[in-house]
Amino acid sequence: MKHGNSAGGGSGSSGTDYAAAWDRILKRLIAEFGHNVFQSWFARLKFDGIDNDSAILSVPTPFLRSWIRDNYQTRISAMWQEERAEVTGIDLRLRRPGQAAAQAEAVQEAKQAAKSRAEAIATEGRNRSSSSDGIPLDPRLTFDSFVAAPTNTLARAAANEIANAADGVAPRYNPLFIHGGVGRGKTHLLHAIAWEVRNKAPHRKVRLLSTDMFMLKFVSAARENDTVAFKTMLRTGDLLLIDDLQFLQGKSTHKEFGYTINALVESGKQIVVVADRPPARLEGFDERIKSRLAGGLALEVGAPDAVLRRDILDKRLEAVARDNPSLDLDEDVVAFIARNLSSNGRDIEGALNRLCHNAMHCSDKMTVEKAEMLMRDLMVARESRPVKIEWIQKIVSQVYKISRQDLVSERRTQAVVRPRQIAMYLCKTMTPRSLPDIGKRFGNRDHTTVLHAIRKIEGLISKDEMMRREIESLRRRIEDEADRDE
Repeated sequence: MKHGNSAGGGSGSSGTDYAAAWDRILKRLIAEFGHNVFQSWFARLKFDGIDNDSAILSVPTPFLRSWIRDNYQTRISAMWQEERAEVTGIDLRLRRPGQAAAQAEAVQEAKQAAKSRAEAIATEGRNRSSSSDGIPLDPRLTFDSFVAAPTNTLARAAANEIANAADGVAPRYNPLFIHGGVGRGKTHLLHAIAWEVRNKAPHRKVRLLSTDMFMLKFVSAARENDTVAFKTMLRTGDLLLIDDLQFLQGKSTHKEFGYTINALVESGKQIVVVADRPPARLEGFDERIKSRLAGGLALEVGAPDAVLRRDILDKRLEAVARDNPSLDLDEDVVAFIARNLSSNGRDIEGALNRLCHNAMHCSDKMTVEKAEMLMRDLMVARESRPVKIEWIQKIVSQVYKISRQDLVSERRTQAVVRPRQIAMYLCKTMTPRSLPDIGKRFGNRDHTTVLHAIRKIEGLISKDEMMRREIESLRRRIEDEADRDE
């Protein structure tokens, strides 16, 4: 080992002392990051001595050096200082090819690469149901099962056009970037595209990758010095689908993703990417990548409105009824789910699964009250930014130019009844209040009166586009009121 005229050398410490410190650091790395991470990144990290107050560490490949430098250098440096205060940092270097250790390392890496390729070949046959080296396709997620609504019409149309594009025709929008919150159908559209292409043009190569799989494949290829195969795998397909891009981490993987989309776009191959935010708000990505993603077609999938939530429930109930013909949920219970779980489609389906399971295994009839109790935890998200009934009454009174006293009065003129019904509907869909609670705030009305008002407005929304837009406009104004109050 090499020891320079450093603080470490001046302290009289021997190479054995530093080697012992390094052994302790390796054990701490295993304890802190786990065995799998250690084997991936630290097992081939060698301690080569101390020079100018720095610990010299070497690795066999440029990628490994870059990855450790970007992700772990600060932590390893801190561990060295905790073990040996005179060591102020680390110096990451590439091992020289002529070193015996490096030669042994190369032999081991070659064996590991051969083993990995053999395993990949053996696995390929088992993964025929996957999207050509990608994640397995979910048979439930097709265009037929996708519930269309004004909030997702444009995204669905673009996805359908891409799935049915003729061979040899240059992509109209490339890349297609679909963004929106959790549970709005973005992943559903990716699977639907893959299924449609597989059924109508099976000769076309489609790859559907999650960002986790993208990173795993890239890291594995880099670790085995086989990035050419990784690049070839990505760039020889006809259609690349990437899910949850916001989770892509690491400068190297970001850079490789940028190279990939540039290569595919320039060669006329289609790319579809989904994320939970628009390109401009992606964190850690180079501005050129954001520009490339925004330069195709970027579409937002909006939150499910009352009509869409009900359509999702009806379609899901049809599927459940095929397997369980005896299942029967009252209309009031189904409407309650659609009204109260407005955050995303997954929560809606999860709530329905929970209620169906309970209804099948409990003799008691499912009621709205019981459903509310079963779904209480799923409704917590709505309570994170509470909306007050006073705000709803205030906004509705202002918009319809009536007094708040009229809103809670016994007056039954049309000019008062309709705004009152709208206000009750908004109180139920935007607050966690029960029907009796809402009735009390509207002149001590009975809960059946509130329920009638809610059903009335739901019926109007399903038939009248102007009414739907009116309700959404009121909802936004009420949410703005909540924001100002925070």
